[in-house]
Amino acid sequence: MSHDGVGPRAVMRSVAFLTAGVLAVPALAGCSEKDPAGKPTAGQEIAPAERGQIADGGTLRWAVDALPETLNAFQADADAATSKVAGAVLPSMYRLDANGRPQRNPDYLESAKVVDREPRQVVLYKLNQQAVWSDGREIGAADFAAQWRALSGKDTAFWTARNAGYDRIEKIERGANDLEVRVTFSKPYADWQSLFSPLYPKDVMGTPDAFNDGARRKLKVTAGPFALDTVDKDSGEVRLKRNPRWWGRPAKLSELVLRAVPRDKRTAALAEGKVDLAEIGSSEAHRITLAARDKGKGNGAPLAHGPGAALTPGKSLRSWAIAHGSDEEAADEEILARKKRGKAVAKYADEQSSLRGFEVRKSLEPAFTQLALNGEEGPLADERVRRAVARALDREELARVVLKPLGLPAEPVGSHLALSGQQAYADNSGALGGQDTKEARALLADAGWVSGGPVKEEQKEKKAAGAGASKEPAGSEASEASQTPAGSDSDADSDTDEGSASSEDSGSSGSSSTSDGSDGSDSSTTSGSSDSSSSSDSSSSSDSSGDDGTYIVGEDGKPGDDKPGENRAPALLVPAPLAELQRVALLDQAYVLGVHSQAEKAQKAKKQKAGKKQRIGKKQQAETENQRKKDGPGTSGKVEKNLAHEGRTQFQHGGAPGAYAPKGTAAPGRVAAGPLAKNGKPLTLRFVLPSGPGSQSLRAVGERIARMLEGIGIRTEISKVADESYFKDHIASGQYDLALYSWPASAFPATDARPIYSKPVPAADGSLNVEQNYTRVGTDQVDQLFDQAIAELDPGESRSLVRKADARIWAAAGSIPLYQRPQLTAARTNLANAGAFGFQTPLYEDMGFLKKGAKPQVSPSS
Repeated sequence: MSHDGVGPRAVMRSVAFLTAGVLAVPALAGCSEKDPAGKPTAGQEIAPAERGQIADGGTLRWAVDALPETLNAFQADADAATSKVAGAVLPSMYRLDANGRPQRNPDYLESAKVVDREPRQVVLYKLNQQAVWSDGREIGAADFAAQWRALSGKDTAFWTARNAGYDRIEKIERGANDLEVRVTFSKPYADWQSLFSPLYPKDVMGTPDAFNDGARRKLKVTAGPFALDTVDKDSGEVRLKRNPRWWGRPAKLSELVLRAVPRDKRTAALAEGKVDLAEIGSSEAHRITLAARDKGKGNGAPLAHGPGAALTPGKSLRSWAIAHGSDEEAADEEILARKKRGKAVAKYADEQSSLRGFEVRKSLEPAFTQLALNGEEGPLADERVRRAVARALDREELARVVLKPLGLPAEPVGSHLALSGQQAYADNSGALGGQDTKEARALLADAGWVSGGPVKEEQKEKKAAGAGASKEPAGSEASEASQTPAGSDSDADSDTDEGSASSEDSGSSGSSSTSDGSDGSDSSTTSGSSDSSSSSDSSSSSDSSGDDGTYIVGEDGKPGDDKPGENRAPALLVPAPLAELQRVALLDQAYVLGVHSQAEKAQKAKKQKAGKKQRIGKKQQAETENQRKKDGPGTSGKVEKNLAHEGRTQFQHGGAPGAYAPKGTAAPGRVAAGPLAKNGKPLTLRFVLPSGPGSQSLRAVGERIARMLEGIGIRTEISKVADESYFKDHIASGQYDLALYSWPASAFPATDARPIYSKPVPAADGSLNVEQNYTRVGTDQVDQLFDQAIAELDPGESRSLVRKADARIWAAAGSIPLYQRPQLTAARTNLANAGAFGFQTPLYEDMGFLKKGAKPQVSPSS
């Protein structure tokens, strides 16, 4: 599980839904001639080339996040670097193709099939007779048996992270000869192709000591196109070399080096020639794209971007004048600033020149980002509220926020258990339904959440949220404390990457408040009172500066248009007095904070100001009405323009919540009439987001979701927390209501997805055993469908059961898949068969650098 740039990547196989009534499962795949799995949403981009076009030799330096803590892929601290090493040096019986489907690996297997089903399932493996370990010993049944015993879970002395599938094996024995391996299962196992990939030698798997410690930093015996040479912690490198005993197509590269380079250092590493291949973020991709565009301008041409781009001739002249002026102190400061700026410009220009040797290869990762709804307690324990949240989301819009600026297909994901192109994929989102604001509001009303209900004042001690804080139910006093009035801007987050989409507002808008826990703690519940006070004071101060004819859209508590021309809120044609504007803001804030005293005072103020509104001159009203007629119904005479990151969006008929607009502008359609409340508590959800530099697009999506939820009356409290604590202290521990994170998609969902969606069960100590189901939502029906799918040996029927399980997961609304994650890779322009691999397992032996004059093939369009 991961969010963008944060969290463990290798948890798919490591170690509550309250659906009521009968679910009408939509018609599924097998009933139609058309394959519901379809094709991958985006094809891979690896600069494919025939082996004859690739030079023999060379060293490829591939950036990884960190050196692997272990080389044993079956241990809990294995990561993506572990998988890369294992893929290059160890056998895998099956590997994934470009569609994410398992294919037999002919370098190790001549055949593998189920030869018996009764009384026990038996799979017969016939091994490639040339397949040998690097010490010369044949790969055989002894290696299979040792791995089974280590991973079966029967011997707790083996510190394994998972035993899925291996626990269903009854015995492993030699077949008719040394090249045959017979695996007999105690229970039917549909995903048997997931086993023995990778396969470790019996030297590693034979004893607990060898398993636990023997393969953490070294692998003496291997059997892949490469062999492990060195693991150097000082230089941060894992060096692989050609395997002289390799019987398959010889590796084109003489060496493959995995070099640890943090994400924020990769631009410099690329420019300095330290790496040839690296996964990058959107900002790095943007720089490489700009470098390619500037390639024909020559090295001496000034750049129109970078640290010197904002220096206009006028600013430059002013800087020169200050540096040479009579004010010595100012001159010294300006001279120092000019030197720093000059160095920054020169460094940037040098880096851009070096980056011209790279290109961006892009695809979609075999992973998707989802909105998780914690159903353990609070409002989201009610399935109707979870479904309302889901029905408020425009998933297509959220996909566009992230993917469209990158030039990738912006299609929402339709399954929790597979991605488009994989065999088990089918779009089952219809089991929940698409975006429907009216239906969402009806679900909330049915759950007892009504607009404008009374809010009780509760006296509770406010606790800091985070690792050491106790969990506060959504809607509690601590959660409410940091709310700001609708339309306020509590935290303008403008550090989004160029090239990545940002929200239409750089900060949170509407009724969502944001607090930045950049210090590693979550400050949302501790700074509530002061934040709210300062927000109110700021608003008051602004108003007192003079009547400029504007107010904040959405703060008048008036609903807007659900659809253009339908049910539009009447525009205020008379400019409201400043005191009335302040009353509206204070009243809205009073409802959020649950402070009845403020609400009562504001209500009295309303009566006192009622006469003022009637005494406003007819001439001013007529002028406003004429302007409104000129511009058309529902407008205010002006169109507020909000420049999004990669385009312009015009907000008409009210504009964006929190935007400044002329008086008389109707509130936008998504703004609810007021905060929803139940039993004296407002409906407020704590939305936890990571604050790290690689999570800009995730925060943009979160803020967009907050505005969508505001449209149905749900307020959100956005808490930005440090990347290091995001997963452990919030997601895994359940300290959130809403959160965004990602899951990798597996080719074997019946096995790998079950721990993610299985129903949590009470542990012996009274705690809740959630496995990897961090939403705490699950049903017996889903568990039963997984059990049936994993035991069904007919592939088509097993996939049908998986799809039915997915439809029920959708209906329970514990998590909402949003979009497939972008995969951006920087690669040298002459590097072939490497880049954005998409679903496919890399073919390490085919990677290499093109011969002089050779050109890669044109990648097929997705």
